[in-house]
Amino acid sequence: MDWRTMAWRILALMAYDTELAERVRELVYPRGDIDEKKMFGGLAFLVGGNMAVAVSGKGGLLVRVEPAESETLVDGAAVAPMTMGGREMTGWLRVAPDLVADDAVLREWVERGVTFAAALPRKR
Repeated sequence: MDWRTMAWRILALMAYDTELAERVRELVYPRGDIDEKKMFGGLAFLVGGNMAVAVSGKGGLLVRVEPAESETLVDGAAVAPMTMGGREMTGWLRVAPDLVADDAVLREWVERGVTFAAALPRKR
């Protein structure tokens, strides 16, 4: 494989759904205390320096939730624990693209992540 092919494959893996990112922006920016940061191959939205929600480079949404609530929110198909490096990340859920295609469902998940992140101590 030549370097051009490899570069395009890497870029394809790191791309995130820009339409979904715009829909998330419309929900979070009225707050005024939101920052955006490209990370994990996607686009993260932070409240007070704490990541609340991210448009995933793998599709769908990553949502930060109260760790104690994680298990009750997982449905096994559309909502699953986030894994990184083969390890489950407690308090983080992956929400499938099909689920967040619905505006009301997207709003619910974004608000859940933003509310939790806003309750955490602010990072410098």
